Amino acid sequence: MEDYKKAFIEFMIDCEVLKFGDFVTKSGRKTPFFVNTGFYRTGTQLRRLGEYYARAVKNAFGTDFDVLFGPAYKGIPLTVAASMAISELYGADIKYCSNRKEIKDHGDKGILLGSPIIDNDRVVIIEDVTTAGTSIEETLPILKAQGDVNVLGLVVSVDRMERGQGRQSALREMEEKYGFKTTAIVTMAEVVEHLYNRPYKGKIVIDENLKAAIDAYYREYGAE
Repeated sequence: MEDYKKAFIEFMIDCEVLKFGDFVTKSGRKTPFFVNTGFYRTGTQLRRLGEYYARAVKNAFGTDFDVLFGPAYKGIPLTVAASMAISELYGADIKYCSNRKEIKDHGDKGILLGSPIIDNDRVVIIEDVTTAGTSIEETLPILKAQGDVNVLGLVVSVDRMERGQGRQSALREMEEKYGFKTTAIVTMAEVVEHLYNRPYKGKIVIDENLKAAIDAYYREYGAE
């Protein structure tokens, strides 16, 4: 596993974004782990988060594309932070763009924030965590309405590796449905690999009992 992935896992724990315990997802599944990106709350955290996204984007898509798009609302700071990090780390000046939830009819009109999207733009979408692909279903029509654009793919922070609407993960389902590439900064398998029975700041984060709970969760909800 690359060092930046290990650092990102520890970064999520430090920011209290990645938590372990007893939780219930929006879909009603009882889960022993939860990812809440709303806990990234400072400028320093956003800068580091942007760097991790930038590395994942570079690894999956390179930097020869035009627009980094972040769906509203959580995608707005993500796309700003990541586009700045791509510039700083790789010297690539990528445009950033997000959508509004409501169309603005005065001043800076329209549904988009940031750069306009035009014909032949190559677009990479970034999100926090995708479990059902709902936001992508909402996002693609917005992008396609702007012109003849080429959506290269999607980057999320964590691949939960659980079933989406069928037997496959939400990310794999989107790849098959829309024909683009998907990737994550880390997968839950990598999280478990890095933390299981390994002390972090003097504490074992994933012990035998928690590992057993995670394994049981994936036996029931894990993607094929």
